[in-house]
Formats: sequence, C-alpha cells, structure tokens
Amino acid sequence: MTLPNKVYDVLKALVTVAIPACTTFYVTLDSIFGWGFGDTVAKVSAAVCVLLGSLMGISSANYYRRQTSLPMPEDEAEVDNNEEGLG
Repeated sequence: MTLPNKVYDVLKALVTVAIPACTTFYVTLDSIFGWGFGDTVAKVSAAVCVLLGSLMGISSANYYRRQTSLPMPEDEAEVDNNEEGLG
C-alpha cells in the first residue's frame, strides 16, 4: 500500500497537528466546564493517531522500497548481525 502524496500530506497534518490540538482543546475545556468523557476522548484520539501513523509508516516504507535499490534498515541489520561481524 502506497498513499498518494496529497493523502499522505493531509494525514500527516492530521496526525501531528490537528488531532492532538483538538484533543488538547477538548480535554482542557472538559476539565474547566465538566463536559465529561475527557479521558475517553484522549484515549480514542491517541488510538486514532497511532493507527494512522502506522498506516503512514507502511506507506512510507513501500514508497522507499520502490524509489531506491538500497535495502531497508531492517534488512541491513540482518546482514550486520552475522557472527563474522560480531568478532
């Protein structure tokens, strides 16, 4: 799965700025006005950000693999961890 650049950019803005800002706003006002569900909103927001961030990471890794002929960092780690390299 590779996301189009526009979709990736929008998701990045949502995950890094918009969702955390809206969550902070609601949780802060909840503590002032007693609206309720502040903890629930914070937990759901964190879960959504982790899910979207993970999907973005998968997309980024797939894009990287298509754009370069270099191995991914985890592929390099497997090569470097052989017994000859540890001596």
